[in-house]
Amino acid sequence: MRLILSRKGFDSSAGGCPSPVLPDGSLCVLPIPDTRSRIRYDDVVFDKRRLGKIARDLTGGRIRGSHGAHLDPDLIAGAYPRGEGWRPLLGQTGSAQGHLRNQGVEPGDLFLFFGVFRHAEMHNRRWRFVPGSRPFHALWGWLHIDRVHTVDEMAPDALRWARYHPHLHGEPDPGNTLYTSSLSFPLAGGAEVWPGSGVFPKLREDLVLTAPQSRLPTRWRLPAGFYPGDKRPPLSYHTRPDRWCLEPPWCYLSCAARGQEFVLDLDAYPELKDWLTGLLRTGRAGQHPL
Repeated sequence: MRLILSRKGFDSSAGGCPSPVLPDGSLCVLPIPDTRSRIRYDDVVFDKRRLGKIARDLTGGRIRGSHGAHLDPDLIAGAYPRGEGWRPLLGQTGSAQGHLRNQGVEPGDLFLFFGVFRHAEMHNRRWRFVPGSRPFHALWGWLHIDRVHTVDEMAPDALRWARYHPHLHGEPDPGNTLYTSSLSFPLAGGAEVWPGSGVFPKLREDLVLTAPQSRLPTRWRLPAGFYPGDKRPPLSYHTRPDRWCLEPPWCYLSCAARGQEFVLDLDAYPELKDWLTGLLRTGRAGQHPL
């Protein structure tokens, strides 16, 4: 199994700010803007809140509820109206999809989504980021791949329930790809079975990737089991030894500022199974309960 650390949601270039951590600790992932999308921010619901107001307030009005939202990955059943047969899915294209293809990503592999977040609060009836708080990277969801679909090669009646998705409303693109979620999956050698997709609803220390006290979101603190050493392939995009520092029980990584998809061969890192198990035990299924 491959593990793909996949960067998704608002950031300084797509959206112009972090996604908010709401006062109750909820990780509210804002989908990036997309002028071609048929989905509007006001159409998307997060815990009974429309994303339009949150996006408008936090961007100072640059993004409004009527603007197109690239709802991708789409993991939570109640977030948006969809057709019968829907299941969680992810779209990818361009150089990021080329990297996934070159890394051999296939059914049975696991996406673990992360994004940049910052604590937010309501002030004078408007959302704002908490003064003095800093942005950081955190994990927020997962998708275990059931099938991989090349959009330009799909039959006209294939995945009819997915026709709302932004990756089905662009120009022809040979790299345009959809990844649909499995119903459930085990980790190698494990007895427990996990939902094929879901989210981590509330911020916890073990979801935070950014090292404590770091001023840069890209300075990560990971379990020591991520450390590549000399005999196993490192996380893709992070092959330079000077990016890594081992200080058990942690290792520190200067994460690549560019790139969306970072791939790791879990067969070479069996010690990460317990870490993944601990994360998945605290997740909430996107659509398919166990």
